[in-house]
Amino acid sequence: MKYKVAFVCVHNSCRSQMAEGWAKSLDKNVMDVYSAGTENYPQVKPMAVQVMKEVGIDISSHKPKLLTDIPNDIDIVIKMGCNVNCPYLPSKHTEDWGLIDPSGGTIEDFRKTRDILKDKVEDLARRIASEELVI
Repeated sequence: MKYKVAFVCVHNSCRSQMAEGWAKSLDKNVMDVYSAGTENYPQVKPMAVQVMKEVGIDISSHKPKLLTDIPNDIDIVIKMGCNVNCPYLPSKHTEDWGLIDPSGGTIEDFRKTRDILKDKVEDLARRIASEELVI
């Protein structure tokens, strides 16, 4: 079963963009991937683009999107951990990954977040493919 998965946060400029990049690099038969936020932001954070490029994933063409820019029939919503009011998007399953936003931090903070996201996205894809995550 292929699910529509949305990674969401407030600005859609860092964590959710990196998660989208990781997910799109995986098996396309498991999920259709989107990311979005609740507030406009001018661009994806340059350090997010840089650390993803270090692992061969190019998100330089990504633009921050709003929840209204993605389909409204999402199956799985993954919240990044907002520390404020997290965005709401109707779905069949929601998880909050509770990740610290590396924005304003060092390049090492961005790399740490990138690597955590890789593990979490791969685990999500595995749970979907093995039907461990039943929706």
